[in-house]
Formats: sequence, C-alpha cells, structure tokens
Amino acid sequence: MKLSTKGRYAVMAMVDLATHSRGSPVALAEIADRQEISLSYLEQLFAKLRRGSIVKSVRGPGGGYLLARPANDTRISDIILAVDEPIRVTRCQPGSPEGCRANKTRCATHDLWQELGNHIHAYLSSVSVGDVVERKGLIRFVTEPGDTGRQVAA
Repeated sequence: MKLSTKGRYAVMAMVDLATHSRGSPVALAEIADRQEISLSYLEQLFAKLRRGSIVKSVRGPGGGYLLARPANDTRISDIILAVDEPIRVTRCQPGSPEGCRANKTRCATHDLWQELGNHIHAYLSSVSVGDVVERKGLIRFVTEPGDTGRQVAA
C-alpha cells in the first residue's frame, strides 16, 4: 500500500490541530509553519476535511479550524477517506467481480493483498487522533539482528 502525501499530510495536520486548538480555532498558516506543509495544499485538504465533517471552519478575526468532534472520536481512517485517499493494496477496483489481469481474472495473490488492506483499514479505524496526540495504544515493531520483529506498545 502506498499512502500518498495527501493522506499523510491530512493526518499530520489533524494531529497538529488537536494538539494546538484547546477549544479555539487554529489558523491554517500556523499548521503549515509547524508541519512544513504548503499553505495552499493544506487549504485544499481542509476543504475536503470540512466537506467530510471532520473539521469546522470559523470565519473572521481569530478564525481558523476546529475539530468537528472530539479527538478521541475522530478516527485516522475517517481523515484518510475524507481526503479521497483509498485504503487498498490490490490493483483491482473495489467491489468489482473482475480482476486486474488482462483476461479480467484475479491474480493468485489477490486475496492476500485484499486481506492486508482490510487489516490496514481496521487498524486505522481503531486509532483516533486523540490516541496519536497522547501516543496511547500505538504499536511499533522492533527488530534486532536475526529477529523477525516483535510488537511493542509505544
């Protein structure tokens, strides 16, 4: 799976917003500076996040953006989907009975990749913006020489 900058930047910006809002709107220019993301790119992302009811905008002096719901109720998967970032690892179109091969059949590893995509979606659905802000319950993999990796709570 390749997650483009669109999805990564949207999540980064939402975590920044949750960290710095404290009930007051946060200007996109501040997020852009802190996260080193182009302001015009953030404007495009936040337009999609607003349409997806992930954020709400406040106009006028002191305006900016607020989370539309509490950080603990805002799932990472919701953010990624709101900016039109698909969470899939197969080449096939989701829901299509046809495969991605020239003869319209599915490749031998299709089910493997589809299940991986399901796990990724389930994980991103289980993590909230609040979890990321608090670094709560996040899992990282540790590898050592000769080790295949083990999960460790962050």
